[in-house]
Amino acid sequence: MKITDIKCYVLPYVPQHPGFHWRAGLNMGVYHPEYTSYSAIMRVETDEGYIGHASGAGYRLADAVRRYLKPEFVGVDPLLTEYIWHRMWELHRMGVQELVAMDLACWDIKSQAAGLPLYQIMGGNNPKVPAYASTVTWDTMEEYERHIKECRDEGFFAFKLHASGDPKWDAKLAHNLRKWVGDDADLMFDASAGWDYVTSLWFGRQLEDAGFLWYEEPMREFDLPSYAELCAALDIPVLAAETCDGCHWNAATWIQYRALDMIRTSAGFKGGITGAIKVAHLAESCGMRAQVHGGGWANAHLCAAIPNNDYYEQLVIDTEQIKGLKNSGPLSVVDGYITVPDEPGIGPQPDWAEVERKAIMVV
Repeated sequence: MKITDIKCYVLPYVPQHPGFHWRAGLNMGVYHPEYTSYSAIMRVETDEGYIGHASGAGYRLADAVRRYLKPEFVGVDPLLTEYIWHRMWELHRMGVQELVAMDLACWDIKSQAAGLPLYQIMGGNNPKVPAYASTVTWDTMEEYERHIKECRDEGFFAFKLHASGDPKWDAKLAHNLRKWVGDDADLMFDASAGWDYVTSLWFGRQLEDAGFLWYEEPMREFDLPSYAELCAALDIPVLAAETCDGCHWNAATWIQYRALDMIRTSAGFKGGITGAIKVAHLAESCGMRAQVHGGGWANAHLCAAIPNNDYYEQLVIDTEQIKGLKNSGPLSVVDGYITVPDEPGIGPQPDWAEVERKAIMVV
């Protein structure tokens, strides 16, 4: 099989979800639906009729397709995902998103050619995956209580909070969450890299008192000695290396330094499926869990493929969205679980005629 063409369609993009924000200090406007940005869909065609697709960042992905993806990979067998991934790594200084898009499109083709669902050819563990309700940052304690209880009533039995920016307020919220959902629920906290070591240590002990499952990204992911000290000082597992560059090479350094107790992996931040699997297997060889970050098709298949991940991350935003999750298509959350479909491919193919019609640029 050979790649015969690579195209990129740039589309105006308005988020379909309601507006929301993260902790104080992080960019808020990008999540507001009144702002139009630009996304891109890449289409990889083959001489056997299989079409792989992946999305990316608007004009940046379009430029990458024109400048080096098309010159590099037209004529290459898309089933050689290791070769393509390592060749892309040589081009990585051009941007990790381009690496991700090419890798995902090739795995899409590989799954279709095999006639098997993606999670099975990635390894295959269990298509039924528990999901946790991952909150956005609401403004009041009352909003948190209302929406958490809505999630509980929809069948969720695991919940993750994101930091507001005020550690004392967040500590109160963490203890309230335990009261709202009871002793049996799994609880997580994501500090979004907002704190220094002293605050991180104090807050970790608050989470220990409330019986949380993990403590995620308390500090910026540059200072490995501080992370190692934090892990040694706390009993709660520290989950880290979500945003750090370097895929499994850097992941190995984190593990060697004992700078985390669980490691993050994802298709988006670890160089696609190929990189995410490398991180997951590295962690498993060290007796460590590799928790999958983020939702969507690629990460759902990743969750179903590996044995050392606990949950699929489902963002929860407002009442209407929470109540609609059980009827939201193939990745619906029903009674606290998603069931990854058995159809070949990474997910539904775009309506290419509609993509052509809406595109403001085609490369």
